Parts: sequence; C-alpha cells; structure tokens
Amino acid sequence: MSEDWRSGLVDRLRGLVRSADPDVVEDVKWRKPSNPDGVPTFSCDGLLCTVETYKDKVKVTMARGASLPDPAGLFNASLDAGTRRAIDLRQGDELDEQAFVALVREAIDLNRP
Repeated sequence: MSEDWRSGLVDRLRGLVRSADPDVVEDVKWRKPSNPDGVPTFSCDGLLCTVETYKDKVKVTMARGASLPDPAGLFNASLDAGTRRAIDLRQGDELDEQAFVALVREAIDLNRP
C-alpha cells in the first residue's frame, strides 16, 4: 500500500486492536499481485477482524459482528449480513477509539470459551 492516509489509519487500527488484549495475534492473509501487502487479520481464540484498504476507505470487518453490542453505533457497513458487520472509514472520518477498543474486547469475550 502506498504511504497515504490509509496506511496511517491501518497502523492506528492495528495498534488499537492489539491494545485490546495481550493475546491478540496479527497475521497477514490473501496476498496477491493486486494486493501484495495482503490483508491484516487479527485473532484471539478465533478470528476477530480484518482490516482492508480500498481506494476510498479502510474497512474493518468484525467476523462475528452481528453478535456484538454496538452502543456507540460504530458499525456502518454490512449491516444486513448474517454474521459479520463492518466499519467503513473514509479520509477525515473520526473514530471513537475508546468505543472501538471496547468493541474488540467484546469480540474477544465472544470468542473465549
């Protein structure tokens, strides 16, 4: 990915997800010629989320987002999906970091036996 607003946002999201719990593991999947950097994926007792970059946005997809409470209303994409929910962030969008980390912690709790 080129160094632009998206790369800075991905780095910020990466730090927030990893700050939610010391057991969060980051991996990169789905490398291909059109996306040589791949897609950052985060797991903790199961998949938590992916962070994908597009031309006009960064998309955080929570694997089991439909089962998560979202009192801050962060989810704004994939709202009709059966299992997942997503947060689309465009250049200049504000993110409630505290609510985001709380959402990741909820996802971790949902994954834990």
